[in-house]
Order: sequence, then structure tokens, then C-alpha cells
Amino acid sequence: MIALENVSYRYRGSGREAIAGLSLDVSPGECIMVTGPSGAGKTTLCMAACGILEHEYGGEKRGRVFILGRDVKDYAGISEISSHVSLVFDDPEAQLIFTTVEEEILSALERRGLSSAEVEARLSAILEVTHLSSLKDRPPHALSGGQKQRVVLAAALALGTDILVLDEPTAELDEEGTQSIVAVLKALKAGGKTILFTEHKFSPFKSLVDRLVVMERGKFLAMGLPDALLADRAVKDSVMPDFSGIRDTSPSLPSSGKSPVISVRELEFLYGDVPALAGVSLDICPGEFVAIVGENGSGKTTLIKHFVGLLRPTRGSIVIDGKDGMTTPVSELAHSVGLVFQNPDHMFFADTVAGEVMFGIRNLGIPEPDRVLLDVLSECRLSDAKDLYPRWLSRGERQRLAIACVLAMQPRVIVLDEPTTGLDGREAREVMEILRRLQKDGRTIVVVTHDLTMATECADRVITLQRGRVVSDTGRGV
Repeated sequence: MIALENVSYRYRGSGREAIAGLSLDVSPGECIMVTGPSGAGKTTLCMAACGILEHEYGGEKRGRVFILGRDVKDYAGISEISSHVSLVFDDPEAQLIFTTVEEEILSALERRGLSSAEVEARLSAILEVTHLSSLKDRPPHALSGGQKQRVVLAAALALGTDILVLDEPTAELDEEGTQSIVAVLKALKAGGKTILFTEHKFSPFKSLVDRLVVMERGKFLAMGLPDALLADRAVKDSVMPDFSGIRDTSPSLPSSGKSPVISVRELEFLYGDVPALAGVSLDICPGEFVAIVGENGSGKTTLIKHFVGLLRPTRGSIVIDGKDGMTTPVSELAHSVGLVFQNPDHMFFADTVAGEVMFGIRNLGIPEPDRVLLDVLSECRLSDAKDLYPRWLSRGERQRLAIACVLAMQPRVIVLDEPTTGLDGREAREVMEILRRLQKDGRTIVVVTHDLTMATECADRVITLQRGRVVSDTGRGV
């Protein structure tokens, strides 16, 4: 179905090859999972397999790619290839352009020349299998990250192609959402579809994967049956994160006598007429390491946006480091709370790593800026990358850069939205170790995650949201 013959590719302006000498045959009906650390070349491999590098990018390509036995360069373009291959990118926002979820899916269905009755029937079926029926009239930009991921997968299914190429299709999904996608992919495979996908987590896909491919630095390190490859400890650590030993189990002083650094009372928030938070009350005290968990759409990101003033309560109140969260300017709240976004790329605009970090330092007038810059880069293991263009970094390095940018502004509280999304097991552990060190230095850490294992093994307190309400809090009774 897809064949790569000694394929290499170098992006325009890059000093190294993103992939180098890759050869791979994907057979009809086969499911192949590609894994490896961020920056290994997995996304580039996906784009090569879909013909995008041949037709849309201007870098330097060598080797040949075949789809259905035909060289990709002989296709008229991506529009012709897309009738055979569907691609889902790792960033769902890059593929969402319409005003409602239903329109996103209909746009793909209507390209197939189906009758009105067939379009309606297939739309209904796709909405059901991707659990999007209740969201069909919602604008995609207002959805959670996991919900957006399901929308782009639904649009890909609507194209009806025999080959699916998926770049981290469950990176932003909770456990329930991941299992729903696995179920969809199992049904597609049983129906004869060919699937090539990249992922960091293997366990949910164990019953689906025929072959596992491990990449690093643009090359294939190993390829074969999953059980055989996972006998290698290095491979296992990459796809099965180990957070043991990160959480500090030594006795600590109780936080009950401390004044909260964040205090929320009966907080409600509406997106239009849709409730996102419904009467949330909680306190976060100085020095705590708190994880906020819950299914996609439970209100986690909405809640933490109130911590930095990006959203203001519809009803209720929030006090942040003694400041009224309803009226205090965002620029003033930034002295107290720093937010690392779910997608670190949304934070970058400078030409160098050092420039990104220095922007916040200068903007807030932090004393001794040069010393702070060097200290922060060292803490986040980015000293050797300080002169590089940020978007040349791997996903793990970009995540550490986002943390460095916030850390440099010296807030009392550091809030991170899904900080391990898109990271392999080793990178995820490294990020959590950095956060633990920051807590030991006196910072308050708040992490939003759908990874319950990571939350319980790394945080001292876990708050669970469900449909905009706090349903459990290990720090107090609910």
C-alpha cells in the first residue's frame, strides 16, 4: 500500500536531515505503530508516506515513495493522493477550518459524490463512533484539545480512504477518549483498512499493532513484533513512562495553616450558553504540587485560564496571590502566576531560545537579567540550545523552553496544561523531575493532565473535575 525506498529529507534552512535512509513496506490491512522521542522524525515520516513532502514542501528530498504501487511524484498533487490516503496531523487545530463540527465532517463527505441520503447516513455513523453527536453544532475552536482530536479523525474517516496515516491520534485524549479511538481503529482494521500511526504510548494499542517501529534521530533503530522489541529496556522506557520515585513521600508540613495563593469560590463560567464550570470551590496553598484531572471537556483548561486572568468568572470569585481575579490586569497577575500552554508553540515568536526567555525577563523588569537567563536555561537543560531557532527544537525541548520562559518571570505559581502531551516516556519523566525540583525550591506547581498515573505518582494532591464540578480532591473531602 505504501513503500519507502531509502528516503531522506532535509527541511529548508535546517542543518541536518530530519529523516535519513528510511525504507519501509506497509502491507494491505497492516497496522504499524512508529514510536521514538520527540524530534526523532516521526511526523516527517508521516508526511513522506502521504506524499506531502513531495508536493507541498520545498526541502531537499532523496529516495522514492510509492502509494498503491505508484510513485508519489507521478500523482497530480495532494488532492489526488487524498482520495487514497487520509492524514491526521498531531496538531488538530491545523486541520479545523469550518464553523461547526458537523460542517467539518460534511466537507469531507461531500467531496465523495455521495447522494444526500448516503451523506446523512454516514455523517450520523461517524458522529456516533467518534462520540461527537452531542457536539455537532459546536464551533471546533471552542472544544477541548481532545475533542478537537476526535473531530479531525472523524473528518479523515469521512473521506473513506483505504489508508490512514495518523500522527499521534490520541496525544490529547483522556483514557476514555483513547479507548474510543482504539475501538474505531480496530473496526477499521477489521474492515481491511491499512493504518500507519505514530504514538508514544503503546499499552492501549497492544491488541491492534502488527509491527512496532522505533525511530531516533531520523533513523529506524528497530522494527519487528511488539513483544520482541519491548524486551529491550530502552524501547520499553520510551513507550511506557515510569514516574516512580518522583513524588516526595517524606513527611511535610501541613498546608492547612497557610494562606492560599489561589482561592476559588463558587466559580461559574459559560461559553455562550454552554456551562464549562459550575460552582467550583478550592484553595491551593504555597508549595503544593497539585494535579487537576478529568475527562476531555470537564473544565480543566477553563479553570486554569482563570488563574492567569485569560478568563473572568461569569459568577463567583477568584483571588490570586491576594489579587482579585475578576479585575486585576493580566500583566499584573503574571508576576504571581505563569501559564505553560498545552501547545508550547503558541508561546514562541523570537528568533532564538535565549530571545524567547529574555522577553519575559525584560518585560517584567526582572533584576540581573543575564544571570536569570543563564540560570533558567541551565535548570531546563537548554544551555547548549540558547542560540537556536525555537522551532528547530524537538517537542521535548520546546516543552522545556516553554517552562523556562515562565520560570524566568519568577512567578510564585507555575501552571502547566498537559505538559507531557507529545512526549515519550523518558521526556515526560524529565519534565516532571524539573517540576519537582521547582517545588522543592519553593514554587507552587499546578498541572492539568488526563494521565491519572502520572498525576498520582508525581503530585501530592489530585483534584478531579467532571462536567465543570469538583468531584474529588485528595487534599480535602468533597
